[in-house]
Amino acid sequence: MRVFVTGATGFIGSAVVPELIGAGHQVLGLARSDASAATLAAAGAEVQRGTLDDLGSLRAGAAAADGVIHLAFIHDFSRYDAAARTDRQAIETIGAALEGSGRPFVVTSGTVGLMTGEVGTERDQADPTSPMAARIQGALAAHALVERGVRASVVRLAPSVHGRGDHGFVSALIEVARQKGVSGYVGDGSNRWPAVHRVDAANLFRLALEQAPAGSVLHGVADEGVPVRAIAEVIGRHLDLPVVSIAPEDAAGHFGWLTMFIAADAPASSALTRDLVGWQPTHVGLIDDLSDGHYFQAAIA
Repeated sequence: MRVFVTGATGFIGSAVVPELIGAGHQVLGLARSDASAATLAAAGAEVQRGTLDDLGSLRAGAAAADGVIHLAFIHDFSRYDAAARTDRQAIETIGAALEGSGRPFVVTSGTVGLMTGEVGTERDQADPTSPMAARIQGALAAHALVERGVRASVVRLAPSVHGRGDHGFVSALIEVARQKGVSGYVGDGSNRWPAVHRVDAANLFRLALEQAPAGSVLHGVADEGVPVRAIAEVIGRHLDLPVVSIAPEDAAGHFGWLTMFIAADAPASSALTRDLVGWQPTHVGLIDDLSDGHYFQAAIA
């Protein structure tokens, strides 16, 4: 299968590309720079130059492919609504190019924003009052494509997709600890973060492309819910910092944009996903990955 991949040189995309090629697929990756194009070529992929808001390039890439995996997202939390609108426009543009073909289209979303305090499943709907609700519109746009003859599915990723090279939430939490001189958590720290290793996530995207029925929702979750206090304790141990509770009313001042995530209690299950496509995560969990130490070497470098 010739697969068009957006976000192909990102943290997850750079694992998805070799996962696809290793399974015998050809990859056409979206590249917005010469450096990204060179990275894709070195990985054995073809290059489609363009950006997430270059609709002509997205249309051409999708039209030239047998299937699409959409990973790209503008992670600017100061303009989150605008980023979510760009994401939805990209999904609708790619979907229009695939319309009536029955080709697979795998769209990325997240598990944060399901019903707080309960273990979220693939059958649960997103909470429209969640701070993350803006991105839900992209998933809804993907589901709407099913009636237009596209084998669309949605992979909801855990908030922590971890591994070497991660610059996401865990790395941000480490940087906050270094800046503040304490490793913090909100309240009693019992709220839970799901997590998945990026290589396991890459494997799930391939399985979704190959197998997921139209309209499927899959969960990229290996660790169902890691207590945030446990994460803070590993960070404190590696940075030799005290581990402290931050009062909820002080969280925004301490954690900044990370507050909406660090304070969330959002455990999630992937049992239905494992049954549906035979996904079996095999890589280390978040606490073991943190304990390995590579996150802290990157932070100091």
